Amino acid sequence: MVVKHTLANRIFDAANIIILCVLGLLCLYPVMHVLFSSLSDGNLLMAHKGLVLSPIGFSTDSYRAVFKNSAVLLGYRNTLIVLVAGVTLSIVLTSMGAYFASRKGLYFKKHITLLFIFTMFFSGGLIPFYLTVSSMGFMDTLFALFIPYSVSVFNMIIMRTAFEAIPDSLEESAKIDGAHDFTVLFKIILPLSMPVIAVMLLYYGVQYWNSWFPAMIFINDVKLYPLQLILRNILIDQQVASMLSGAAMSDENISVAQTVKYATIMVATVPILCVYPFLQKYFVKGVLIGAVKG
Repeated sequence: MVVKHTLANRIFDAANIIILCVLGLLCLYPVMHVLFSSLSDGNLLMAHKGLVLSPIGFSTDSYRAVFKNSAVLLGYRNTLIVLVAGVTLSIVLTSMGAYFASRKGLYFKKHITLLFIFTMFFSGGLIPFYLTVSSMGFMDTLFALFIPYSVSVFNMIIMRTAFEAIPDSLEESAKIDGAHDFTVLFKIILPLSMPVIAVMLLYYGVQYWNSWFPAMIFINDVKLYPLQLILRNILIDQQVASMLSGAAMSDENISVAQTVKYATIMVATVPILCVYPFLQKYFVKGVLIGAVKG
């Protein structure tokens, strides 16, 4: 079938292209602004007015200041530990909960699902949560940053819907051969659900990578701060002097201090941006599988 492109269709397509290009530039420019500012000379950047469309007086002093600072390196280490441990634990627990909730012979299935959903809208509040974490002995440990946040009901519902789309005959055949539920889950269900697993990896990965509030509540030791809390202290509390290794704020250091915050943002953002393209194809497919049954 040949589709005729009328004048109205061409105008419609052109309008869509223009609108999408404008929206793309609006989304891209803030990232480019931060990148170009981080590579600019601080004095020239302060004197500049208007849009930053390229580095103003190219300089990498801000990045050298960032990577020389031990707090940033410790923050990276802590964040990577929380990321790896948290994502692993979250995938295991979420898949187990989703497998349980997806069983067709489960008694009171609707009531149990409602109990899960109830926790999405109502909680005991911050103070009871703080007391619970404290009573478990997680204060001033990295465990406080991922164990209490290891399961998201929203993610579990997405994964449950994906599991329900897998034919029952596969599970029945495995159980006839003597497989138990853990074997069915980890050797049959999960290998067939890689798109939705990729979505969970991205969701939980972004959650742990961007997390700073739990550390602000539960962590007092600066050496255990994750990268995002260090970034918050620099941007909000204006702790730029700490990035310069405690050096006196000379004219040169003041110049570097203007661009350090931009460099820190790039250092904290680029890793997660680099991961997303590799998961994008699984992300789109997994969301559709998890959102629509069948």
